[in-house]
Amino acid sequence: MQTVSCPSCGAPVSYRSHASVLAVCEYCRATVVKELDAVRDLGKMSEVLEDYSRIQVGTAGTHGGRGFTVVGRIQLRYDAGMWNEWYVLFDDGLEGWLGDASGQYVMTTKRELGAGWPAFDAVRVTHQYDVGIGPYVASDKRVARCTGGQGELPFRVGEGWEARVADFRRGPSFATLDYSDGTPPLLYAGTAVTLEEMKCQLLRDDEQIKASAGKYRGKVDVLQCRSCGASIRHLPGLAANCVCPACSTRMDASSPKVEVLLKGEEHERVQFTLALGSVAKIGAQTYQVLGAMRRQDDEGETWDEYLLFSTQGPFFWLVESSEGWFRSQVLDDWPAPALPAMPAVQLDGVEYKRTWVYQARVLYAAGAFNWRVKAGDTVQVAEYEHGQNGLAAEHTPDELTWSRSSPVAEDQVRTWFGLAKPAAKAAAGKSLTNSDIAWRALLWILGLNFIPLVFNFTATIFLLAAGLVALFLPMMLAPEKKQS
Repeated sequence: MQTVSCPSCGAPVSYRSHASVLAVCEYCRATVVKELDAVRDLGKMSEVLEDYSRIQVGTAGTHGGRGFTVVGRIQLRYDAGMWNEWYVLFDDGLEGWLGDASGQYVMTTKRELGAGWPAFDAVRVTHQYDVGIGPYVASDKRVARCTGGQGELPFRVGEGWEARVADFRRGPSFATLDYSDGTPPLLYAGTAVTLEEMKCQLLRDDEQIKASAGKYRGKVDVLQCRSCGASIRHLPGLAANCVCPACSTRMDASSPKVEVLLKGEEHERVQFTLALGSVAKIGAQTYQVLGAMRRQDDEGETWDEYLLFSTQGPFFWLVESSEGWFRSQVLDDWPAPALPAMPAVQLDGVEYKRTWVYQARVLYAAGAFNWRVKAGDTVQVAEYEHGQNGLAAEHTPDELTWSRSSPVAEDQVRTWFGLAKPAAKAAAGKSLTNSDIAWRALLWILGLNFIPLVFNFTATIFLLAAGLVALFLPMMLAPEKKQS
């Protein structure tokens, strides 16, 4: 470890990695650059816009049999949201990056770039590329702006610095081409991870997060719409892109200072089976409906989707359509090949065949989501089926996601949410009276005796008439009682 004095305030600034060239002073936020035997102040580094992550500088864990320590962070924002990149130093002296976005994590390390890498502008989401580590499908392409940083970093970065990155997937594997410094890009590759499987220590607890951010991460909070004052339930740091259910104003609540993205207008609310804020008991966990949206395909069919979250589990979706209810989970382990144009794909040794390809459009959205959503948004969808289970690939020009769904009985959904069963449908027509019953009996008797009457009318008509009077007259004179 190398320690230098901050050229701005004189406080000690430490470099734990020899590869680090920049560190942010913890006391005055000066950006301290290490140059040979001297250090230089490049100005102030912005504070991170929010601090809801459980990770912090000093968090330690293991990955691939190697111990690591988090030594720095940059925060990046793009049109649809934001994420953190944590700079980690492994015990063997190598370095890596731990991506942190909406509670999902990927650990990557620098790899040697192959000869077949594409130019940034040539990357097409849903297309397959081989960048030297085998074929990967382009899953994401974005230009993001650095909004803040902490600790030490292996390159010079400041407020306004832009990252040009393209992400790729293959099964659980993950790769990034970083074009921030031009071409050729830098290649980082690794896999999806969880904090639990990495046995992370020195994570921040709820009280530490609340002390710095003003709210608890992952605990549902109530936000007042800046336009109309209506209440919106949201998750600080996880599902902080909000759409007011009353006036459709869109807000970004990812930082303590809520930002209005687009003012909406008053309109008639859409009625959903599950109300925003509804609580479900699923197994041992409690889930809450954070967001709801109605979508429509290009043939006019509509369905509803509900975003659910638990503090003990990941996000998942409940989908309500004309075919029933389905539970859908976004996948970290993608099918092979993960190309929406393929007629069939495989996941966990099972083949799924493509059944539908269509465009889905958001008609209405309300509540909180972990990305920015609004009425009019469209995605291309390819659906695959195996028995009652399905896969769906949804993509825009900038992003591709895969999800897996399975059917859920309506009674099960009602049990989860404690909903009453729908009332039994009333019998068609008005309630039956004694007169109704008598007239129906008369018609039945006439029908049954029609044939013998034709052949022997004079011999039977008087006996039949006497019998009908004996049956019908007491029922006409009896008090009326409605029958259900």
